[in-house]
Amino acid sequence: MIWMRKKKQYGDDTQGGMGIIAFRYADLQYATKKFSEKLGAGGFGSVFKGSLSDSTAIAVKRLDGVRQGERQFRAEMSSTGVVQHVNLVKLIGFCCQGDRRLLVYEYMPNGSLDHHLFQRNGMVLDWAIRHKITLGVARGLAYLHSSCRGCIIHFDIKPENILLDGSFTPKVADFGMAKVLGRDFSQVVTTMRGTIGYLAPEWISGTAITSKVDVYSYGMVLLEIVSGSRKSSKQASSQDGAHEGYFPVQVARSLVDRDIASLVDAKLLGDVNLEELERVCKVTCWCIQDDELDRPTMTEVVQFLDCLSEVETPPVPRLLQAIAGQPNQKIM
Repeated sequence: MIWMRKKKQYGDDTQGGMGIIAFRYADLQYATKKFSEKLGAGGFGSVFKGSLSDSTAIAVKRLDGVRQGERQFRAEMSSTGVVQHVNLVKLIGFCCQGDRRLLVYEYMPNGSLDHHLFQRNGMVLDWAIRHKITLGVARGLAYLHSSCRGCIIHFDIKPENILLDGSFTPKVADFGMAKVLGRDFSQVVTTMRGTIGYLAPEWISGTAITSKVDVYSYGMVLLEIVSGSRKSSKQASSQDGAHEGYFPVQVARSLVDRDIASLVDAKLLGDVNLEELERVCKVTCWCIQDDELDRPTMTEVVQFLDCLSEVETPPVPRLLQAIAGQPNQKIM
């Protein structure tokens, strides 16, 4: 890792990065106009917009709580602080002054993916942008899992943690739960990490945790990118007494019935590449398989979406077979 102060470099980045700046707290107060423009807030703290002296727009994450803030600070520094990829949010610098912990990231003018998918005042993303996002996020995760010194597992892939730059290039963000593991996964992860609705079944079953938990979460995000609405919970199940409102069930049925066009966000008015949609839906169903061994790696997902390899016919996940009452069926 490189440390830089006032843009003077003190080390060499073995992965080609430009270094990380150590900021003083007073500098970040000035850059953010005393933290006056809040971009968002979460369980670990708040994010504020700022501007450096060279007019570079930044997003400053101010971590709350001494112990919790320290844990997230270390997690993010040990992950985003040592990697660089076009589909990962760039860490510009940090502040570690007294008990204050702040992280400085590149600013993403188009905000987070959830804003455009789920909120009425968001921009309607056309299919080309949605497909670009699915592929970009896959590339970012593949890099984390396979191209770093250790395997970096994000543990909290969801639309809120996918940021969009000025050209809607996606950037995986918020590495507060991330962990660097060895390639053999000999380290045991026991504390559940992530967000309900995106959690892989192995968190409950007790199976060893690997990078395939990110693959599962990614699959759930794909469902929401296709539909344009929150589908990671059983939203409508209470209305009809069954599980009809659980979107993965609808996906399973639509794929079996070869009616994938019915899954697409109505706001797209049917303007979608059906060949790409079919490929994305098949990849989705592989990603949310119950058994992590049945899920593809993120490198394989990239190859599938890039049309570099064919996607085989996936089975309907066993849990969805039981819910949908469609045992032993295959998709397409």
